[in-house]
Amino acid sequence: MIALGSDHGGYELKQELIKHLKERGIEFKDYGCYDDKSCDYPVYAKKVANAIISGECDRGILICGTGIGISITANKFKGIRAALCHDTYSAQATREHNDANILAMGARVVGVGLALKIVDTFLDTKFSNDERHIRRINLIENS
Repeated sequence: MIALGSDHGGYELKQELIKHLKERGIEFKDYGCYDDKSCDYPVYAKKVANAIISGECDRGILICGTGIGISITANKFKGIRAALCHDTYSAQATREHNDANILAMGARVVGVGLALKIVDTFLDTKFSNDERHIRRINLIENS
């Protein structure tokens, strides 16, 4: 189960992502926002982070205008490794090396076509389970 969240700046891209996930048959839960009226991104970052921490969802996708604020907020939660990605290489590397559990993107930075490729890469890439990456994740989690 994928947790989705956005602020008003990411709302339109999130709607495109919802269509894409449905086409792929991927289950998701939308934690808001639900329209393009101005709102506060930390509210939705918190909802998605808590859905992952509680085990309700396995991974999350957060979208705001730049992806910066929403990723900073999500990373405040213990156990969350949110990665801001605007290319497929970063999405692949963060899954393989960091076992990132949230993908953050900026709707004003990346177009729809590329965003969907980034999402596919993030969702389809497995964690490497290499000892060096496990060690580094443990250092992140215990700092």
